[in-house]
Amino acid sequence: MIDFKNGLIKLAPVDPASIQNKIAPLLVEGEGIVAAFKTIRDSVVFTNKRVISINVQGLLGSKVDYTSLPYSKIQAYSVETAGTFDMDCELDLFFGGGIGQVRFELRGGCDIIALNRIISTYVL
Repeated sequence: MIDFKNGLIKLAPVDPASIQNKIAPLLVEGEGIVAAFKTIRDSVVFTNKRVISINVQGLLGSKVDYTSLPYSKIQAYSVETAGTFDMDCELDLFFGGGIGQVRFELRGGCDIIALNRIISTYVL
């Protein structure tokens, strides 16, 4: 599991189709990707049922950790828009069940308001 407490995960938006093949075996019937973000090796995918964090491990990247964060376990969430000098946005999700706070820092170009709408649709 990604250690969400030590360091931010800085992500850039990507076309969900570019991640579809990698994530398809994990999706349940009726589940689809609504947004996707990526670092150099790691990814975070927002589906209509959960957030899936993909943590590529090791030098060769042959070991991969998939962490499923169901929307039903989110107790609160917060978004911070980009500013004049700080071009990154932030998304904080607060989970019950011992997970606690999960923070994603999203690179410039992310429509954080649209992402807020996605989270709101499935959490509220």
